[in-house]
Amino acid sequence: MLAIDLGLFAKDNKPITLKAAAIMSLIWVLFALAFGGVLYFWGYELHDVHDIARLQEIVAKHHHDIKINVNDVAASIQAYNTNLTLEYLTGYVVEYALSVDNIFVMVLLFSSFGIPERYYHKVLVWGILGAILMRCIFIFVGAALIAKFGWILYVFGAFLVYTGITMYINRNQEEEVDPKNHPVVKFASKYFKVTHKLDSGKFFLKENGVKYITPLFLVLLVIEFTDLIFAVDSIPAIFSVTKDPYVVFFSNIFAVLGLRSMFFLLVNIIHKFHYLKVGLAFLLVFIGAKMLLHSYLKEWGFSTLHSLIVIIGILAISIIASLVFPKKVDYGK
Repeated sequence: MLAIDLGLFAKDNKPITLKAAAIMSLIWVLFALAFGGVLYFWGYELHDVHDIARLQEIVAKHHHDIKINVNDVAASIQAYNTNLTLEYLTGYVVEYALSVDNIFVMVLLFSSFGIPERYYHKVLVWGILGAILMRCIFIFVGAALIAKFGWILYVFGAFLVYTGITMYINRNQEEEVDPKNHPVVKFASKYFKVTHKLDSGKFFLKENGVKYITPLFLVLLVIEFTDLIFAVDSIPAIFSVTKDPYVVFFSNIFAVLGLRSMFFLLVNIIHKFHYLKVGLAFLLVFIGAKMLLHSYLKEWGFSTLHSLIVIIGILAISIIASLVFPKKVDYGK
């Protein structure tokens, strides 16, 4: 799937059109939904669930919210598949929404480093490949920690509530990036020779036998570093939805794979969604509170479907509010 995306977009250094970005965004979303269909019909194959004993073992291990009828294997397995699909879709929506925050930062980074639009896609290709690798490591380390230390979920929950409150408090602050004083740039400049030449979109440039790194490679390093920071939020967030590391992985990776096409779709209009940061702040607080109050919510009958409805509701309200109440432009600046 990723090879198809790269084959369509990475043939040459040309800006991606809005039409191409919209088509690829739609394709990625359809791929993600199709995979949800795979889980709905064949999710039991994920952990080789073919009998009640195995189903009970997996449900207990990953804390799935379903009722098992020991007298009806088929119905119980289908209930498991349905819940698995809901967990996946909920996680996908959460990760896709949090990815929008990445786009805010990426637009800022490309602008601050003076990267021409025709080179965006090359940087994003490698940035997303790096993000996939980092997410794999984070997800399975996180799953191992949760399996070993169940109390760490409360740490994750408190951290997400804190992050959401901080995001809300700082929602109106203008974000700035100083390319010369960024810690990643300082680190790279300390160990490598840096040139200001872009040289046809190359990451490395050789002059007089000396190899230099270009601004394109610097911005790639900063993007990878930024995604590492975002992963600290997004990985705990997805574990509030499901404890199954494979479902966590699938929902996370599908969201990351669609990030590049979504970037080109939103790059010129993302400023219009000025209430989205508020929505994401409330989203993080909700997810964190859900992790902290999980046992109580389970007693009250709060299911994965309810979580999905609340999450979609928060995002829909923030988007609609942005369009209905557009941000006032200060022409005096």
